[in-house]
Amino acid sequence: MSHESFSPNRVNRSRLLAFALAFLITSLVTPVSISAALETPTAGLADATVLIIRHAEKPDNGTGLSPAGEARAQAYVGYFQHLPLNGVAFRPDTLIATADSKNSARERLTLEPLSRALGIPLDLRFSAKDIAGLVHAMTSEAHGKSVLIAWHHGTLPQIIEALGGDPHAVLPDGYWPDNVFDAVVALRYDHSGKFVPGSEQLIHEDFAKPPGQIRGANSQ
Repeated sequence: MSHESFSPNRVNRSRLLAFALAFLITSLVTPVSISAALETPTAGLADATVLIIRHAEKPDNGTGLSPAGEARAQAYVGYFQHLPLNGVAFRPDTLIATADSKNSARERLTLEPLSRALGIPLDLRFSAKDIAGLVHAMTSEAHGKSVLIAWHHGTLPQIIEALGGDPHAVLPDGYWPDNVFDAVVALRYDHSGKFVPGSEQLIHEDFAKPPGQIRGANSQ
């Protein structure tokens, strides 16, 4: 082979070109990699307890609550600020209700008094059918250790199942009865954000009893 192929000048130019190319690639890739790392989802349900309720009672007509429903929404102010679960007080860090629709504003109205009392804004991003959006937010966003969700009862079994629970463990035949407004379903998650199997709990509300006397049942 000729001496020109291995001349010092050509070798040096090749090394400089390689160095410059490597520097350019590093400059372009590193910010993207850091950005991607910062956006990596965290275990949003780590050590969390999630309570799920139906909206309060509805009137014969309209999108709001009946007088009984309004009374229940007001009673929730004290109930969910002092509710003991397995010896540990539950106080919501996050409140979620379905977005208003042309047929119902009841989920929002059910939690609004509690939202005002706690000074916690209601998360109203999701329609009643947007279960995928809810689950994605629950598993990827930080929202504290105590979450309260008010949803339309027809899709509540799907919510329970999508969050890892078994609706048949807490609801008759896996369905939320049309005439039941006084029930709470609790779901629990471990340190890695995984649902704790068998932790489904059904709590029957009783506003006449002090919170310390309220007891839950695992099944009906």
